[in-house]
Amino acid sequence: MDQSDYISHDATGLAALVRQGHVSPLDLTRAARTRHDAVNRALNAVIEFYDDAETLPVTSGPLSGVPFLRKDIGATEAGRLQECGSRLLRGNRPDHDGHFITRARAAGLTLVGRSAVPELAFSGFTETLAHGITRNPWSPDRTAGGSSGGAAAAVAAGIVPIAHASDGGGSIRIPAACCGLVGLNPSRGRVSGGPDGQDALFGLARAFVLTRTVRDMALALDIFAGPEAGDPFTIPPPDAPFVTDLDGATPRLHIGVARTAWGEIALNPEVLALVDATAATLSAQGHSLEEIPSPVQPEDIATGVMGAFNLGLATLPELARKLGRPLDDTTLEPVTLKLLDQTLAMTPAQIMEVFETLRRIRVEIATRTARFDVLLTPTLPVTAPEHGLFATTRPDLSAEGYAMGDTSLFTYLGPFNVTGQPSVSLPLGQSAAGMPIGIQLVARFAAESTLVRLARDLETAMPWHHRRAPV
Repeated sequence: MDQSDYISHDATGLAALVRQGHVSPLDLTRAARTRHDAVNRALNAVIEFYDDAETLPVTSGPLSGVPFLRKDIGATEAGRLQECGSRLLRGNRPDHDGHFITRARAAGLTLVGRSAVPELAFSGFTETLAHGITRNPWSPDRTAGGSSGGAAAAVAAGIVPIAHASDGGGSIRIPAACCGLVGLNPSRGRVSGGPDGQDALFGLARAFVLTRTVRDMALALDIFAGPEAGDPFTIPPPDAPFVTDLDGATPRLHIGVARTAWGEIALNPEVLALVDATAATLSAQGHSLEEIPSPVQPEDIATGVMGAFNLGLATLPELARKLGRPLDDTTLEPVTLKLLDQTLAMTPAQIMEVFETLRRIRVEIATRTARFDVLLTPTLPVTAPEHGLFATTRPDLSAEGYAMGDTSLFTYLGPFNVTGQPSVSLPLGQSAAGMPIGIQLVARFAAESTLVRLARDLETAMPWHHRRAPV
């Protein structure tokens, strides 16, 4: 298959070519490998392209034969490496498929490899001592974001049209904004994280995908949504498939618009200008808009979200013991070690404060935004930062400095991991320097249908398909 033809199609389009007999699944896998071989050395997005990818069986399904990457943390794939971006887990091979991978196979997706992540998915910067720096296809001196940075770089560069991602504090939406992609974080309970990660980060984290088009996002919801046995959070299924929302009318919505910084990092003028342009577009489509301040205090996000992340490290001593490995600078990165020290020093009262803060955030946001159907915010206050800003590989970065920086940079994102609301980053514009700018839409809990329709409307009014990363 011609490379330009392969890159120009989204997942839905490639699957249609397979169904029509114009290409075979093997053609698509070979096209993905060719593209990988051409660009991955410069990007370091894919840490393993499977040697046997061309011989894997293909299942009949809505995305039959479409190449797909698994993020190197979260959903397990039987017999394949899952090292979570860490030297501590080097050589780790789970013995079972996670529910997410089972659904991917049933949809006909061909798992061709695994994408890079920061260590233990703890950073918005995908750079590790285990695998190196993942670079942004739009500018190699800029981060691809994280923690799904490898997935985002691979999709933006055309290696695959769709890739597994997950989001506990922005890890789908950050790289979507950095790399110019569609990044949906579904409602809590919409997609099962089981059997191993059903309550990941105490309900903050969800699994989904990164795509280039809204129709791929909608189809992926139909593929991956649904409960599994033992899930602690479940929500009612939609009345109709999410792909039908692509043709449905969007009701008149009341939208809250964030035009100010919600943290310590100032809102870039180009980002604000795109917020205003998006608001103007939605107003012209008949929606009512109202400016809103931050519904939550930044220090509460630092205590709640970052506290939950810290508690996620509490199992590392036992894991290291089982692996027969030390917890030191030979297995963990400098900031991870400092965060682990913080975690192990936490008192029961401090642990309870984390959960009390998360409860308070949910109440405050629900109360202050109840009158809105949708919130419109920047995804990030700036375009993709340079590498290393708050990377866990930095020996000079304190745990406190990491937490403060992470909270400030990703201040529009973490609140909605706490509430469990669905949110999506859309690549609605570019800076003067050519870097993507993401705009976030947040809907009411379980209202992904609203996001599909509104995202479709914006994709039509403010299209991005003509923009391609210059890699």
